[in-house]
Amino acid sequence: MQKLKLKDDVIVLTGKDKGKTGSVIRLSLTQGKVWVKGLNLVKKTVKPTQENPNGGITDMEGSLHISNVALLSPKTKKATRVRIENRDGKKVRVSVSCGSIIE
Repeated sequence: MQKLKLKDDVIVLTGKDKGKTGSVIRLSLTQGKVWVKGLNLVKKTVKPTQENPNGGITDMEGSLHISNVALLSPKTKKATRVRIENRDGKKVRVSVSCGSIIE
């Protein structure tokens, strides 16, 4: 079981967006990268298409290393580590700081 999943709320620990929170929109565990909605924005040039005939420069989310983000605790809304526990025969993610189950 993985400790981060899509749509998890995370906080950025280092870098230009330190302290900001957002939701995970893309995750690559093999590369160790995570994309967070609205954070680490980079400029990207886009070729003209039928939907966007002018093309131009757009802002899009860049990747962050997975070690530079931490999951937000559902109770305290602060950064927490995650442990995997067996409860009623199922593996669940549990917040280390407050002990609450992360859905």
